[in-house]
Amino acid sequence: MAKGINLKVFSHFFRSSSAGGILLLLCVALSLIIANSGAAGWFSSLLNTTIGFETGDIHLRYPVLLWINDGFMAVFFLLVGLEIKREIVEGELSSARKAALPVLAAIGGVAVPAVIYTLFNGSSPVYAKGWGIPMATDIAFALGILSLLGNRVPSGLKIFLAALAIADDLMAILVIAIFYSSEMHFDYLGYAAGIFIFQIILNRSGVKNILAYLLPGAVMWYFIHHSGIHATIAGVLTAITLPTNETDEESPLEKLEHFLTRPVNFIIMPIFALANTNITFESGMVEGLTGSLGLGIVLGLFLGKPVGIFLMSYLSVKTKICELPENTNWMHILGLGLLGGIGFTMSIFIALLSFEDNAAHQDEAKFAILVASILAGAAGYLLLSRLRKSD
Repeated sequence: MAKGINLKVFSHFFRSSSAGGILLLLCVALSLIIANSGAAGWFSSLLNTTIGFETGDIHLRYPVLLWINDGFMAVFFLLVGLEIKREIVEGELSSARKAALPVLAAIGGVAVPAVIYTLFNGSSPVYAKGWGIPMATDIAFALGILSLLGNRVPSGLKIFLAALAIADDLMAILVIAIFYSSEMHFDYLGYAAGIFIFQIILNRSGVKNILAYLLPGAVMWYFIHHSGIHATIAGVLTAITLPTNETDEESPLEKLEHFLTRPVNFIIMPIFALANTNITFESGMVEGLTGSLGLGIVLGLFLGKPVGIFLMSYLSVKTKICELPENTNWMHILGLGLLGGIGFTMSIFIALLSFEDNAAHQDEAKFAILVASILAGAAGYLLLSRLRKSD
C-alpha cells in the first residue's frame, strides 16, 4: 500500500508543471556543493573527459562539457523553437503586433545592461572587453523559475519569455561571433545554410516525416559548430522548418514537441545545470562584488535587464506597435524582466571569452553572475507569485 502511494506521489510530481523547475534548482544546488567539496577535482575531470570519434575529415571527439552545452542544449533549443513556431502559427504570437513585442523587449534587455556595464568599466583596458557579459538571459533557468509558478501565471507569459530569451540569445550569439570570435569559417556556414535551405524545400514539398528534418539538422549542427558560431542555433533553425498547421490534427511539429518535452525537462536541463554552475567559492569573492567588474555585472543583470525589457515593452505598446500577451499586465512584464536578469550559462561563457588569460577575473565575473542571477530569479519569482495571489 505504502509503495503504491509513493509511486503515485512520484508520478504526480513528474506530471506537475513545476517539477522541471524544482529539479533544475536542485541540480544547481548539487553542482555548487560538489564544486566546494572534495569531489570537485573528480567532477572537473569527468566534465573534461573526451568522448566521441574522429575519422578522416570528420572530427566529433569533444569533452563531456562541450557535448552538454553544444549538443544537449541544441535539443533544448529545438524544443523551444518548436513552441515558438507553434505559437506564431496558431497561438499567442500569431498577431504581428504581439510577435514584435518580445523581439523589441529583448533589444532593450540587451542594450541597457551593456550600457550599465560600460559606465563602470569602459575606461578599464582590462575590464572593458566584458561589456557583453550581462547581455544574455539564460533561457533554461528563466523558464525553469517560471515553471515553478505553474498555472499561477498567464500562459502567454511563458511564451513571451521563451520568445524574448530566444531573441536575446540570438543577439548574444551574434555579439560573440562579431566581437568575441577569433576565427570564423564561412565555408562551414555555407554548408549549414545549404542544409537549412534543403529543410525548407522539404517543408514546401509537403514532407511530414520528422526524421527527414532531424537527420539533416544533426549534420547542420556539425557544420555550425565548426563555423565558430554557437552550435545550439541549429536546433532553432531546424524547428523553423518543421511542418505545422492551424487545425486540430496533430502536426509533425506538435508530435515532436510532445515527444521532447519530458526528456528536455527531466534530463537535459538538469544535466546542463549540474555541469555549468560548479563555481568554487574563494576568499575575496564577496568583496569583489563592490568593485567595478562586480557592480557592472550585478547591476547590469539585476537592474539593467528588467529596466531595458520593461521600458522597451512599455514604449512599444504605448506607441501601438505591439500588444501585451493575453491576461498580462505591466507588473507581469516587470516580473518577467527580473527573470530576464538570470544570466548563468551564456554570461559565464562570455566571461570566459572576455578574460581568457586571467582566471582570477573569470572567477570574479562568474561569482557576480551567480549572485545577480540568484537575486533576479528570487525577485522575479516573488513578484509574480504575489501578483497571482492578489488577483
